[in-house]
Amino acid sequence: MTGLSDTHISALHAAATEIPGWVPREARHYLSHVEMGRPIRALARSANCHASTILRQIRKLETQRDDPLIDDALETLGRVSRGKSPKNMERPKMTQPEDPKMPDDETLTSEARRILRRLCETGAMLAVAAEMEKAVVVRDGAGGSSTRTAVVDRPIAQAMALKGWIATNTSGRITRYFITAAGRTALEQMLQQEKLHSPQGFADAQSEFTSQEGEGVNQSTSRRARYTLAESPLAALARRRDKDGSNFLTDRLVQAGERLREDFELAQMGEKTTQNWDRFLTPGGDAAAGSFTGSAPSAARARVSSALADLGPGLSDVVLRCCCYLEGLETTEKRLGWSARSGKIVLRIALMRLRKHYDETLGPGSAMIG
Repeated sequence: MTGLSDTHISALHAAATEIPGWVPREARHYLSHVEMGRPIRALARSANCHASTILRQIRKLETQRDDPLIDDALETLGRVSRGKSPKNMERPKMTQPEDPKMPDDETLTSEARRILRRLCETGAMLAVAAEMEKAVVVRDGAGGSSTRTAVVDRPIAQAMALKGWIATNTSGRITRYFITAAGRTALEQMLQQEKLHSPQGFADAQSEFTSQEGEGVNQSTSRRARYTLAESPLAALARRRDKDGSNFLTDRLVQAGERLREDFELAQMGEKTTQNWDRFLTPGGDAAAGSFTGSAPSAARARVSSALADLGPGLSDVVLRCCCYLEGLETTEKRLGWSARSGKIVLRIALMRLRKHYDETLGPGSAMIG
């Protein structure tokens, strides 16, 4: 017996249905105790563990509230719990502004996959400021320059912090977060799931299994390493120097490539449609921009399609492979039959054309993300 009234039990069930499934068990225990007033021993009985375990979890969460993202996440989830408490359920409802909601499981997975990949890149961090509605991923480049590579809604960042995928060890007006070991593990699992559930996923899995049987485990390991490669070819190329000592890629060219990649990743989210970008990999293929209206993913698809169509065969091929598919330059050169070390020259030309496209269609500075 838990000693809870029927009203209290109904309130607990109501709160549980409002809390997303991704919320860690420890956070659920914390909310049940602090917001709903459920005794620690009752929580321990439900979780089939010792009361001291629940107590440690609650104390740990209380300590972590020094982290602004975790504090905001618990506050948002706490409002849900408080709204479903027995006392509040008995009160007459009043019209109030709707509180910001935490993301559902599907939204968190798709957005976290995008942001965590960015945070794996060398010199990348997530910057959060109290007055900002969104968080931004910034990557330090050569010569002390910084490139903004992604923008994410604050509730997504809060969820990632609560999950332990990102963490900070500093405080101030701007808080900087970095990916954790747990975040890298979660990202690898997400990428594997994405690969297996993609339209080509089953065929890729069969191909990898066949190669593993015929050539041993080394090839399988090599494929996995390339698939989960932390740094994009564009980021690696941006650190190289030209013959005169200047950066091989200027900041504006890097920003144009990162803008294309961000739109490409946004275009894969939200709607249950599959965009066939492979038509841009076939010289002479139909690369018309098409018609996309309505949602943010649709707008992103339109921008990517328009940019690739403007670049045309060859140039669209190299930016799609290197900036969006994250295919290495050497691999791209072999696939296209180019001579060694020619890929970086063609990629730079393509990025120059891409930057011009953004300037002409979206206005100067449009290559910046956000």
